[in-house]
Order: sequence, then structure tokens, then C-alpha cells
Amino acid sequence: MMKTSFITVVLAAWSLCALGQESDTKDVDAITGATSQAAQASPKGEALQRLYIGGYGEAVMTRNFYSQSFNRYKKPENYAGDKSHGRFDLPHVCLNLGYDFGKGWTLGGEMEFEHGGNGTAVEIEAEEAGEYEAEVEKGGEVNIEQFWINKEFAGGKLNVKAGEIIVPVGYSNAYHEPHQFFTVYRPEGEATIMPNTWHQVGVALWGRLKDWRYEVQLLSGLNSESFTAEDFVHYGATSPYEFKVANNYAGAFRVDNYSLPGLRVGLSGYYGYTFRNTLRTPGTKYDDVTGALAIVALDFTLQRWNWTVRGNVDYAHFGDADAISAYNQANWTHHKYQDGNPHHYSNIGSHALAYAVEAGYDVVPVLCSADRGSSKLVVFGRFEHYNTMASGTYQSMYKYSKKYRCAFGLNYSPVKPITIKGEYSYRFFEKPNNNGLQADSPLYKQPYNNEPSVSVGVTYSGKLL
Repeated sequence: MMKTSFITVVLAAWSLCALGQESDTKDVDAITGATSQAAQASPKGEALQRLYIGGYGEAVMTRNFYSQSFNRYKKPENYAGDKSHGRFDLPHVCLNLGYDFGKGWTLGGEMEFEHGGNGTAVEIEAEEAGEYEAEVEKGGEVNIEQFWINKEFAGGKLNVKAGEIIVPVGYSNAYHEPHQFFTVYRPEGEATIMPNTWHQVGVALWGRLKDWRYEVQLLSGLNSESFTAEDFVHYGATSPYEFKVANNYAGAFRVDNYSLPGLRVGLSGYYGYTFRNTLRTPGTKYDDVTGALAIVALDFTLQRWNWTVRGNVDYAHFGDADAISAYNQANWTHHKYQDGNPHHYSNIGSHALAYAVEAGYDVVPVLCSADRGSSKLVVFGRFEHYNTMASGTYQSMYKYSKKYRCAFGLNYSPVKPITIKGEYSYRFFEKPNNNGLQADSPLYKQPYNNEPSVSVGVTYSGKLL
């Protein structure tokens, strides 16, 4: 079977020679999306020439060869024999719009439909005496991911941008379009421990100075009531209200360097208070609690010699984790029978981390004797580790939050904007230290079941007009 698969891959690569290959060793991973594209791609002239329309999207099929029960980590021995399950998904479908008003003023926006959006309907229920009843037709989310006005000064060396903006902390927030990662879904570690794609209302100063790109932002703070043990601060940027509470403020920054050919190195960070960033007043008992959150992230992209190599390291510290966990637990006990409560009220770790490296090699130039276009066939591998409860009082309760993942597969681009992805992924955990105990001992700890999966996706990313 392996021999047959190898021959199939080689024959597929040879077939790409008719389509050709685009040789491009430049670093294309600038901060993308409507933010820079609308400002840079819209020429002066007629109204239509000033308009930018683009977007990206993903359609995915996955087969998970492990249990889908939410209890699979509490008693893993009960779910070791569960059957596999499949999923079809539209992780992200986004439409970018931009307009150049002239004199350095531009507008950008992005509408995102996650998992196909959502749907509700009102029905008359015959079985309930003809009552009107709201029905949830499908899951998903609809978001305004970006909506901002930008003013350019000094030929792009300085820009002021205000509105709903991307918070470019970590690789996966700054570079989140499908052609900027090899896996079918977005990189798992960063997408777990931080909001992804992270966007908030704020103001930013940004620009480009020779081989440097910089950005500094002022934002509303995250909300610690939405932090969780398994996802750290991932849900902290969301708001259940028609507005985002801004009792606390935060700052974010990003600096990218492009000095070496084909190499981009980025440093980003975040700092802000997260407690009391809600409509509820916690009381004087928590007067000294701030929930200070600090994140620092380092990432790079190297594109040379038909190779693309990416890597990232992210580290976060959450202050007052024990006090806020106790506050959340007290509120959970009080509100657990209350319908519609939007918050999680979970224990939270004091530290989280994620690191990853992926490498892909485009085999088309090796198999084709000439540069014939934009087609690519990239063979890639990826390894990552992340832990949402790297330390803290409750660490022993959530040992399954320490995860490792390997993936390998193919990315085939028949034309530049379209990529077809195939991937085998293997998520695994550290085995518990049983100190020689027998499996029938009441103190013996069952190891977590590993989680393999196979995914196939088709993606688009680029300009439409």
C-alpha cells in the first residue's frame, strides 16, 4: 500500500509539469487581508479601480478515529473502543472589501462566516397547540472581523487605523489565510490558547521602515469570566452583549523584520487587565484582583530553495489565576441553574504555552525541467505542542490539556489562489507515571487515548476584483 501511494504521488507531481511552476523566493507573508491589500492594491482613478474585493475560504472533510464524547478525558478507558466519526465543515468563508478614497484615506472590511454561518427560524408547532417556537436551523457564527478607516502618512511609513482590527499577536493571528499554513485547519496550538482570529475594536499605529514593519495597538481588555481551563483565554475577546465592555484597556504590538532574503522574523506581545471587564460588580473582596494577562510570541517564515519553513513559540502568564478561578467557581454554583448564562466560570491556569515548526518542500521544480506557471505540490510535515494549563493550582485536574500533535500531508495548488490539502494528523498525550503499579491497582491511572485523524480540504485565498 505504501509503495502504491508513493507511485501515485510521484505520478501526480509529474502531471503538474503541464501546468508549470511559479518560482517565487520572496517572502509573501506580510500582514494580509483587507488591511494592507485595500490600501496598496487600489490605484487612483475611477471609482471601480479604487474598489478592492477579495476573500478566502475553506471546505473540509475529516474522519476522526477516536471518541467524540466530551467525557473522553475523564474516564479514557470507557472510550478506547469507540468508533470513528466523520465531519464536513466550512471553517471560514470570508469576504474582504476595501476602498481607496484618495489623499491617503482607505476603508477596509471583512465579513466572516465560520462553519457556514448560523440560521434560525420561527415555526408553528402543531404538537404544542399551534404555538410559535424559535428553532435553531444550523450552527455556526457570523462576524464582522474587520471594519476600519486608515490614514496613511509619509508614503506608508506611518499609518493610523481605527475600528475593528486584527490583533496580530502570534503567527496564526497575523497570518491566518489558508495559503499561510499547510494543515487543513489553522495551527492548533495558537488557535487554542489565544483568540483566533483575534479581532477587537481599537486604534493602531503601523507602518513600514525599510526592512521593518511595526504595529502598536490600544484595545479594550479581555474578559476573564470567559477564560477556561481547556482553552485558556481563547474566548476572552468575545462579548455576549451588543457592545464590548471596556472597563479595562490593553496594548498589543508586532514587529517584523525582512532583512535577510526569504526570511521574515516577527516578535509580538500583549498586556492588559482582564478582571471586572464585565457588567457584574465582583465586590470589595476582589479589590486587589486585576487578572493581568501578558503574552509574548516569536515566529518566523523562511521561503528559499523550494522550501517553506515556519515556526512559532508563544508564552502567556495570567496573574491572579487562583483568585479568579475561585470567583468563577462561586459564580458557577450561584448561576448553574440560570438559563442563558453566557460565561464559562471555569478554573484557569496561570501559564500557557505553545510551540510549533512546520516544513514543506515543493517537488514540482525538481520534477519539471522548466518554470511553467504557478502550480505547486508541497509535501509537508508539522510538529506542535501546547498546554493551556502549563502551571497553576488546578494543573493536576487537567493533565489532558498538555497535548502534542504531528501531521504530514500534501498541498496541491493548480493555480495560485486555490490549494487542495490532504493531511494525516496524530494528537497524543504524555503517559502517566504509574511507578510500576499493576493495571488492576485502584491507584493505576489510565493513559489518555491518542487521537488520529485524516482531513481533506479545498481552499481559496486571493483578490477577486
